[in-house]
Amino acid sequence: MFCICFTNNDKTNTDSTDPFVLTAPLYYVNAPPHMGSAYTSIAADAIARFQEPFGLLGKKVAFSTGTDEHGEKIAAAAAAGLSSPNTATLYLKHIAYDKFIRTTDPKHEEIVKEFYSRVLANGDIYKVDYEGLYCINCEEYKDEKELLENHCCPIHLKPCVARKEDNYYFALSKYQKPLEETLTRNPDFVQPSFRLNENIIYAPSILHVQSWIKSGLSDFSISRASVDWGVPVPNDDKQTIYVWFDALLGYISALSGNKDQPNLQTAVSSGWPASLLLIGKDILRFHAVYWLAMLTSAGLTVPKKDGMKMGKSLGNTLEPNELVHNFGPDAVRYFFLKEVEFGNDGDYSEDRFINIVNAHLANTIGNLLNHTRGLLRKNCKSTLVVDSAIAAEGTAFKDNVEKLVENVRGHYENLSLSSACEVVLEIGNAGNSYMDEEHHGHFLSMGDLVIILEAMRIIAVALSPVTPNLKLENIRTAWLLKQPVQLCNLDFVMQCDTKWGGLKGGQVMAQPKPVFARIEQRAETEDRSELAAKMDLKNKGKPKAIAVPVAEAEA
Repeated sequence: MFCICFTNNDKTNTDSTDPFVLTAPLYYVNAPPHMGSAYTSIAADAIARFQEPFGLLGKKVAFSTGTDEHGEKIAAAAAAGLSSPNTATLYLKHIAYDKFIRTTDPKHEEIVKEFYSRVLANGDIYKVDYEGLYCINCEEYKDEKELLENHCCPIHLKPCVARKEDNYYFALSKYQKPLEETLTRNPDFVQPSFRLNENIIYAPSILHVQSWIKSGLSDFSISRASVDWGVPVPNDDKQTIYVWFDALLGYISALSGNKDQPNLQTAVSSGWPASLLLIGKDILRFHAVYWLAMLTSAGLTVPKKDGMKMGKSLGNTLEPNELVHNFGPDAVRYFFLKEVEFGNDGDYSEDRFINIVNAHLANTIGNLLNHTRGLLRKNCKSTLVVDSAIAAEGTAFKDNVEKLVENVRGHYENLSLSSACEVVLEIGNAGNSYMDEEHHGHFLSMGDLVIILEAMRIIAVALSPVTPNLKLENIRTAWLLKQPVQLCNLDFVMQCDTKWGGLKGGQVMAQPKPVFARIEQRAETEDRSELAAKMDLKNKGKPKAIAVPVAEAEA
């Protein structure tokens, strides 16, 4: 998985009431989504849920994503699948985005044309004949020094094709010094910072992103004469706007909402620059270099970024929908956000997945909750005998939980999702220790049961950005109560609060039932060839059609 983020941390121009604007990439639609791209959306969704109203910070959130539906490879994939490119879309299930943009949307096209005209008026667009080697998958011309043997692209390992055409070019070289100065002033512009110094392979040499900039920027093509599928260049209907100069504007056009007459200024005023941009490291150059120069040329604000994170690298054909179907969305979200540290590369195996989910969710958290509720039913007819605040007065356990909760919030704020999961798990471990080591399980007082159940309530809230269905389950039963209660009538702290004291004496708890079902290991006698066919990471024999069904966003 490849995930990078840019953050807007210009504190001088922000207000506590400002919305938290978060963007995930615009994904290509020439193939079904894979786990590598799904990770970025899962991470963005968790961050948005942490920020959102009724989340842990209670901010107004605008989470946008979308699809890049223009370009040569999209048109080619659509033709191969006997479908029209504008029927392609992205299957995003269990991702609660607020705004979704398609580059084929007319409002996006209008904003792209307006942006193009601004850059043209600034003198940064010119037309020139060009002959070179073109990578269809990268959607860009390559310098021969970048390529491997037989003119193969170092990213896609496919031969580039020779092309000659007249295109419009953007004067990137004009912004050489401003870009160098921006990155020097903001060493944390990209998080983790080592990604800004990450190697870019140019056979026979290896350069860093910053070194690549200092070696001299070249102007790049922003139109194509040989591709019909795209946004027409204003005043030249024989050319279409190059995919990157088009797609990057999706971050802004998504903010235009449902306005009847969207324009660049109204879209910008709705939340640009974004608070956080999540991207893949394989497209770092376009965002950290091209995009910044384009924004500057158009007179738009360049995010004052001092942070950026990345995700891990997995097989890019591991299917998220298959995993969710087999194991459920919360288990998939938990494993990848907990075990795949945001910022590094990681691996997946089904055995490791099952072991982690069972140990953390089913055993540490699920069994503790079920055991405690079982004892409450047996000894108190499922009724809380005392307020959790009173039951825990003067206890070291309460103090420990409160400290751990503060750590969880800090990790979420720093985008350390793996660490946030780890600390939530510590709360579960502390609860198990409280029950097993200090009180030996069978000798818990009724107050002790309330204390553990309060810790479980806090776990449900603290883990909700990662496992939202656990939070929803608890809301439906009003924090494990037997009788559902309207949220507006709750007489205790609202469900987003992680402060100790949410449970009140006299409340009747729901009957014990598994919150996280244990995943059974597949029997050794199972036909492994059939299993391999279902989970084949190479997806051999699967259709390549790009038309995929639309699904409503699900919480």
